[in-house]
Amino acid sequence: MSESQSVTDAAAFPPLPADAVIIVPVRDTVLFPEIVLPVALSSPEAIAAAQQAVRAQRQFAIVLQEDLAAEHPAPAEMHGMGTVANLLRYITTPDGGHHVICQGVQRFHITEFLEGWPFLAARGLHLPEPLAEGAEIEAHFVGLKQRALEALQLLPAAPAPLREAVEAVTAPGALADLAAAHMDLKPEEKQDILETLDLVERLDKVSRLLAHRIEVLKLSQEINQQTRATFDERQRQAVLREQMAAIQRELGEDEPDADLDDLRKAIADAGMPEEVQTQALKELRRLERTPDASAEYGMIRTYLEWLAELPWKLPDPAPLDIIEARRILDADHYGLEKIKQRIVEYLAVRKLAPGGKAPILCFVGPPGVGKTSLGQSIARAMQRKFVRVSLGGVHDEAEIRGHRRTYVGALPGDIIQAIRKAGSRDCVMMLDEIDKMGAGAHGDPASAMLEVLDPEQNGTFRDNYLAVPYDLSRVVFIATANMLEGVPGPLRDRMEIIQLAGYTAREKLEIAKRYLLQRQLEANGLPPEQVVVDDAAIAQVIGDYTREAGVRWLERELGRLLRNAAVRVASGESGPIRIGPDEVGQILGPARFENEVGMRTSVPGVATGLAWTPVGGDILFIEATRIPGRGQLILTGQLGDVMRESAQAAMSLVKSRAAALGIAPEVFEKQDIHVHVPAGATPKDGPSAGVAMFTALSSLLTDRNVRSDTAMTGEISLRGLVLPVGGIKEKVLAAEAAGLTRVLLPARNRRDFEDIPEETRQKLAFVWLETVDDAMAAALEPSGDGAAVSARGDGSRPLAASGRARPLAH
Repeated sequence: MSESQSVTDAAAFPPLPADAVIIVPVRDTVLFPEIVLPVALSSPEAIAAAQQAVRAQRQFAIVLQEDLAAEHPAPAEMHGMGTVANLLRYITTPDGGHHVICQGVQRFHITEFLEGWPFLAARGLHLPEPLAEGAEIEAHFVGLKQRALEALQLLPAAPAPLREAVEAVTAPGALADLAAAHMDLKPEEKQDILETLDLVERLDKVSRLLAHRIEVLKLSQEINQQTRATFDERQRQAVLREQMAAIQRELGEDEPDADLDDLRKAIADAGMPEEVQTQALKELRRLERTPDASAEYGMIRTYLEWLAELPWKLPDPAPLDIIEARRILDADHYGLEKIKQRIVEYLAVRKLAPGGKAPILCFVGPPGVGKTSLGQSIARAMQRKFVRVSLGGVHDEAEIRGHRRTYVGALPGDIIQAIRKAGSRDCVMMLDEIDKMGAGAHGDPASAMLEVLDPEQNGTFRDNYLAVPYDLSRVVFIATANMLEGVPGPLRDRMEIIQLAGYTAREKLEIAKRYLLQRQLEANGLPPEQVVVDDAAIAQVIGDYTREAGVRWLERELGRLLRNAAVRVASGESGPIRIGPDEVGQILGPARFENEVGMRTSVPGVATGLAWTPVGGDILFIEATRIPGRGQLILTGQLGDVMRESAQAAMSLVKSRAAALGIAPEVFEKQDIHVHVPAGATPKDGPSAGVAMFTALSSLLTDRNVRSDTAMTGEISLRGLVLPVGGIKEKVLAAEAAGLTRVLLPARNRRDFEDIPEETRQKLAFVWLETVDDAMAAALEPSGDGAAVSARGDGSRPLAASGRARPLAH
């Protein structure tokens, strides 16, 4: 019968004769009468037989195979005697195993195997237990019971029910079967006892085997007493090892531990410093005196394995080709010219002074701009192993320095684990999201990083688990962060900060064409010639479906386009599939983002500001209106303390210039000014909206519109000066993406002009502000008939529709 044959096929066979017995073949189990035993079914024949017995509610016979390795036992490969049993329970396990729990009834001698069923079946003789009469049988019975009780007494953990069962048994044959079933015997020995029908002979065989087992137990006790006597109280933990040694001496098998020899050789070949090797050999000698079963043995062995597997030797330096390094950087990254130039300078210094203390680079920028891939490119250029350590969410100092070995389950810290993973002492290690570490109840991991990143200290870095110095000075550390504010000052002082700003639309288009499309084509199993995505389609995805500094969402949306093409190719569509702007809307749905300029309403009191966020720049609308009141300033839009102070400063500045602006003083006494920044669910803070606040208030109170093509940023002082702010590149890129054409920037930010991409500089007009007067002259349109604002009426204006970019509802 093949393994694939279903047991249910048995329904197609004729029913078994009434005098036939179902045979369940087993490999390593012998069942005795009156014994309850679980039996594992290992062959398809055994499973089929057991399931047929369940179906027919019949007894079956457990029979041992003569060939224990046979996968499909034949009748000729079976012993001639087994035990008829009652099925108590049939069990299947999650891993596909089949088991039965059965109780032996009586011996069964097979006389004839039957054919024609998908399982073994036979006719035979049901052998009742012989009569137990006579003095000889009684003598053997008493002697066997005494030996069985003696053996149970010598066993260290003999179950009490077994002792009670031995004392309660009254039939000599049942006692012999019970003792044989519970003795540690080979299957052939148990089968021999099962086939012994003569009671005297069976009792004699079991008595001899039990006497041998008693001698072994007594010898074990003597060895235990001899070894225990040679040790004092402090050395009792080594008793198990001494027992093993005594047993090996008795058997003439006293051989050295091969595993410890391998460990000793690994320590010798690891190239450890002398101090570390001395410590390792000391721990190895301690391991040799520790019993295998002790918890301390595993702890010491794990420690030695860590020491032996760490890369202590410094590999031969790989040649550093600066021209090839530049080629790798250009091939892996589009744009980022200043960043790549700084990396080339870094590599050049490493080539000329390989033993010098090179600076530790920290790439800071929004998600998706290529910080991690820059580290991988540096590793490729230096021909070194690359390993990444994620520090996001780390709040325990032990995750950096490791736990001391006194703790259960202690391990080295992430730094040592990463070096072991890299297998090289001069690897390139990227410390990802270093700004996401936080202090917890178990110490400050940022403080532990100080030693790791300090070239003066990391040559002797001490991990708490290793407790020996490890040289990190040849590791090239590269850190990444989204926001520099999350990095503690002392840690920031040890790194050279390299800012990565967001990409322009043109750069995103080139990145998509050079890298993202190819990657997504491979991920979706499409050959490059099978699908063509137009540049206009990519530009539409960039403008209408993604709004980010990096390119992660862009790659996801391109993946959606290509998955749609993959469905068409898999459906049998032939020829190259071209995806243009018309197909983009059909596949991705309605545009998620709209042009902010189209959403604006030109009314007084609305100014367009520029903001910096961790994921790039953004535009920010400042809306102001007047309502009857008592001269209060109302601020809404979930503004932070600094931004609220900017609004108050702008209001004070407008009041101080009321006469010059032609604003009646009564306006500030009889009307409240309400300033709102839309997207109220998003927290906002920072001083850079000061110019926009002042412009919005001036526009409202002088009844002059702010130019709809203009955005602005800058901090203001009470003297009317425009102070510099950060994130100029990101803010200007946001203005370009929003369709604006003029940008007002603080004059003291001219130093940041070179950071703005050339194509963006060509598209936008820049106005440099020294004072708020410059901002009013550049931002406000000429006054109309109603420029002078009187105190009569509330002078309120309808609020402008917010033009802030936000996802449209689907």
